[in-house]
Amino acid sequence: MSSFSQAKRWLGISTLAISLSWSVIGYAADTELVVSAAASLTNAFKELGKKFESEKGVKVVFNFASSSTLLQQIEKGAPADVFASADEATVKKGVESKAFIAESVKNFVSNSLVMVVPIDSQLGLTNTQQLTGEAVKKIGIGSDNVPAGRYATESLTADKLFETLKPKFIYADSVRQVLDYVQKSEVDAGFVYATDALVAKDKVKVVATLGNHTPILYPIAIVTDSKQQELAEAFINLALSEEGMKILETFGFGKP
Repeated sequence: MSSFSQAKRWLGISTLAISLSWSVIGYAADTELVVSAAASLTNAFKELGKKFESEKGVKVVFNFASSSTLLQQIEKGAPADVFASADEATVKKGVESKAFIAESVKNFVSNSLVMVVPIDSQLGLTNTQQLTGEAVKKIGIGSDNVPAGRYATESLTADKLFETLKPKFIYADSVRQVLDYVQKSEVDAGFVYATDALVAKDKVKVVATLGNHTPILYPIAIVTDSKQQELAEAFINLALSEEGMKILETFGFGKP
């Protein structure tokens, strides 16, 4: 084979390798996708992020906090490409303020609200009514800007318990902070999502499931100012896919 033919052959192989590489990855090695998500999604999204990174060859950077806090950050210009909320109301506000692309909003999972106590609790609590007893001194609950706190308030108000229990409330900035309070026995009971209780099942136990509140649905959306909207859409598609749902179900989330 002539040197010219060999050169053409190697050039063809190199070109093919590069094409294959870009068809699999498609993005520069330093490309990042910023996902701002509700605190209750922490464990599930980290796992989802690993799969996305392996498929797309990009880095997923997460920002976990209460949904309302994340919306405020985005509205003030904090970088983000995808937003996942623990309630529909926060996303609706974001759509109204043009923070999110309305057409991209989709509900992708559901959750339930439960009452948990420290794993070694001796109070024998089995329902919210018992929280009125003198033995219960402190109750962990999300503040007004935390979706889990709003769901708990809605439920307790419907059951005519909210005002009675209010003096015992220890407010938290996120549902994961409530979970932390219960794990450390800093409160006698707390209201968290079933998914949070599952993550900490060796430190807390579920004693009741709360009703009489708005259905807990999690919407996901593309941030209007995202510079990675194609990638953002791909991440959302993964979350909505059968494979993504299997990952989310592993962490206790249900279908919307």
